Amino acid sequence: MSSTAQEIRLSVLEMINTASGGHIGGSLSSVEIMTALYFSDVFNFDRDHFILSAGHLCPTLYAILAKLGKIKYSELSTFSDIDSRLEGHVSTSVPGVKYSSGSLGQGLSFAAGLALGDKSRHIVCLTTDGEHDEGQIWEAIMFANKYHLGNLINIVDCNGQQIGGTTAAIMPLGELASKYLHFGWTVQTVNGHNLFALIKALKIAKASTIYPACIIAKTVMGQGISFMENDYHYHDVKKLPPNLYLQAKNEIETNGY
Repeated sequence: MSSTAQEIRLSVLEMINTASGGHIGGSLSSVEIMTALYFSDVFNFDRDHFILSAGHLCPTLYAILAKLGKIKYSELSTFSDIDSRLEGHVSTSVPGVKYSSGSLGQGLSFAAGLALGDKSRHIVCLTTDGEHDEGQIWEAIMFANKYHLGNLINIVDCNGQQIGGTTAAIMPLGELASKYLHFGWTVQTVNGHNLFALIKALKIAKASTIYPACIIAKTVMGQGISFMENDYHYHDVKKLPPNLYLQAKNEIETNGY
């Protein structure tokens, strides 16, 4: 599965560089999270639902949908084109996408509604630590506890960076795990780039029957490309200069994250 993650990471780089822009930092930090979701046997997303609340991480999801045959690989080169359905934020016009993302922080509420409406399905939502600046996130967290949504799992891509700086500088979250516990959720904190740890955490979260489950995945913004790692300036990028593009491509191929 690590080779799959490497392939997805390369596709993300190619997609965003071809489009001359995109949110690359978080797309790269979320690669293993989404790879574990889609290429393990924990969930069946023809039945269960995946909600990408952080819709700007869509390049990773598009690359996965192409590998799964939901869309054609050739379509990835149209990412962010004016007439393309592969927009810069996910839309249900894309096969396999269950949620059209809007402002950050809304997806967990949508996921909670799905979980309440059909408790025979598991609903997995991917948010970011930066999204927890939004009050609506905390309303959804309270809602999920009140209605005992044991079929709801929220994964937090916790890379510590936002578009304007670190999350610690912009709006400190403090002990995020403790907050979820106090709101009545089960919580696990894992290495968000360790596929084995992620899959194990997903299985444990899925086994919860009464309490909603949170997985805090500690990740690195720009993972796999040394000059992007932990640098909020690479939250989004324009087209990379040829030398940096070649360096990025070589590092991903060589390191095989």
